Amino acid sequence: MKLGIVGLPNVGKSTLFNAITKAGAESANYPFCTIEPNVGVVSVPDKRLEVLRKMYDSKRVLPTAIEFYDIAGLVKGASKGEGLGNKFLGNIREVESIVHVVRCFEDENVVHVDGSVGPLRDIETINLELIFSDLELIDRRIQKARKMLKGDKSLQKELDLLERIKETLEEGKSIRALDLTEDEEKMVQEYTLLSFKPIIYVANVSEDDLLDSEANKMVAEVREHAKTENAEVVVICAKIESEISELDDEEKEQFLSELGLSESGLDKLIHAGYRLLGLMSFLTAGPQEVRAWTITVGSKAPQAAGKIHTDFEKGFIRAETVSFDDLVTAGSMAAAKEKGLVRLEGKEYVVKDGDVILFRFNV
Repeated sequence: MKLGIVGLPNVGKSTLFNAITKAGAESANYPFCTIEPNVGVVSVPDKRLEVLRKMYDSKRVLPTAIEFYDIAGLVKGASKGEGLGNKFLGNIREVESIVHVVRCFEDENVVHVDGSVGPLRDIETINLELIFSDLELIDRRIQKARKMLKGDKSLQKELDLLERIKETLEEGKSIRALDLTEDEEKMVQEYTLLSFKPIIYVANVSEDDLLDSEANKMVAEVREHAKTENAEVVVICAKIESEISELDDEEKEQFLSELGLSESGLDKLIHAGYRLLGLMSFLTAGPQEVRAWTITVGSKAPQAAGKIHTDFEKGFIRAETVSFDDLVTAGSMAAAKEKGLVRLEGKEYVVKDGDVILFRFNV
């Protein structure tokens, strides 16, 4: 899963990126300190893996991972090349989902590119640049479709969709807000439209507001806007995330407990990303390794097997499956089998989150 962190300059993008990836990306109080996107790979926290490691006495644990791309701050006119905008917009096309960091705190020591803090204005600035970029792309596709329509009338359906998309964009609305059929969604995905990518709004608040974000009017504005786009909202204090990133696991839990928090901002962001993209994890376990694998919700057993190796999918026979909870309750795979908790599933089985699976295949 690739998530692109975007936003206006000086809203806390690179600070957040540094905190959640410990990658040491340059962070400075001036625009465009990030030119090439910094990339950080983050392990997805999953407490189930450690439980399985102890159960199987495994040599290593391999969690699934997320790639975060710290994309430079966008400004008005980015779609026309302002502030290296074309380059940065191109970087966004490479990610699966957008993490839009929005400043929701006042601090006279941190300059704002527009001179004052205004989350909805900032959101509109970024979204409009994505929309303008999409409009250029759609205009070209419409011209091409019209030419090809003369010799292929079957393209009329696609042309009609393109016209609807253009109308929506010209109204200043993201394609995320457009009501599409399943077939239309598949067509739109092929266009790599920026304003169609799923989005998570990260409300970056002060330390004081983190525990009582409901009282922050700016956060409330972001939440209301997110509803219009079926977007997720995560409230984070980038400064606190920086402090958390310097701690080991035990110190981290103690620090969060002292703050009255159940999870870190990174954990909240990962969970939001999984929900937004419709993802989940199944698990494999043995003496050599315990591992988590990310798949799309609704994936069938052969597709899940293909995540491990294409040969597993091609030669799929069956999946020896037990739920994580049942396995833990039984205490071991042998005990789970004795109790009839282990199932042999075929090609039509829809994998569930937390399934512990051993694939049988023949190539």
